[in-house]
Amino acid sequence: MIANPDRNYMSPEEYLEWEEKQPLKHEYMNGEIIAMTGGTIAHNEIAINLTMALKNHLRGKGCKVLMADSKLEVSESGPFHYPDVMVTCNEQDKLAKTVINFPCLIAEVLSPGTEGFDRGQKFQNYRQISTLREYLLVSANQKMVECFRLNEKGLWELSTYGEGDEIELASVEFRIPIDLIYEEVVFSEN
Repeated sequence: MIANPDRNYMSPEEYLEWEEKQPLKHEYMNGEIIAMTGGTIAHNEIAINLTMALKNHLRGKGCKVLMADSKLEVSESGPFHYPDVMVTCNEQDKLAKTVINFPCLIAEVLSPGTEGFDRGQKFQNYRQISTLREYLLVSANQKMVECFRLNEKGLWELSTYGEGDEIELASVEFRIPIDLIYEEVVFSEN
């Protein structure tokens, strides 16, 4: 989730140096620092379930599966984001220590406070990444996953999955039942 900070403008270099020393994570866009806040238990469980399934599938295949504490650099000048889950199979990312540059798959777990941003500006930012092939938006309120997949014509196509469906992730050659992503998740009543 994103909390609106006091507007502090920095260069990308200043941000990277400053953020390394902060107790909380901050995203960076257009010179502005955006403080990250915690999510719900359902949000966390969904991200963990997806991460574990991807990690088990990709074990030994030369890919990294990363969660919310891993920073993504869209370009040298930013923006910098913390996706809920991302996968990179790119050689250049294998030795990365602080920033990932070449993901093939990014997943965001939606919350009321971030859904518009995740669907809009953040997806627009992510589409600048040449290696990105799939972008998942995972609901934290119901069993629903939207997968935006880059087709051979360079267009993003949407596939929506619901109760009982199996999700195909072509970027990592993986199929996963939606029920596994939502295993043990209790949806809030509001």
